[in-house]
Amino acid sequence: MANIENRKFIALDISENNYLSWVLDVKLHLSAKKLRHTIEEENATTNEERATALIFLRHHIDDGLKYEYLTVENLLELWQNLNDRFEHLKAVVLPKALNDWAQLRFQDFKTVSEYNSRCSKLYHN
Repeated sequence: MANIENRKFIALDISENNYLSWVLDVKLHLSAKKLRHTIEEENATTNEERATALIFLRHHIDDGLKYEYLTVENLLELWQNLNDRFEHLKAVVLPKALNDWAQLRFQDFKTVSEYNSRCSKLYHN
């Protein structure tokens, strides 16, 4: 039986719910594999490095996205297409997170579970 590699982290969801954490995960894992430069403009990568990074990236995106970008064989083009599609989330999610953090940091929590409970309420509303 073929050795199929398990996903290292949750795949990018077509619903946009996990884009920011997915980008960080991709960058960290590519850095660990010494392939981070493959997603940067004007890089000097080998065909093998580009193929390895492209396989890794495609392995970590939702099947719907995979089919949508089926004809994109260039790693940088795929990376940029995904970035163009989901980049707007930084403007939406980050200000909310900063506001939520500002609310939480001034509160006095007695236990970790009390803190977690409050965080859960903030993000599920």
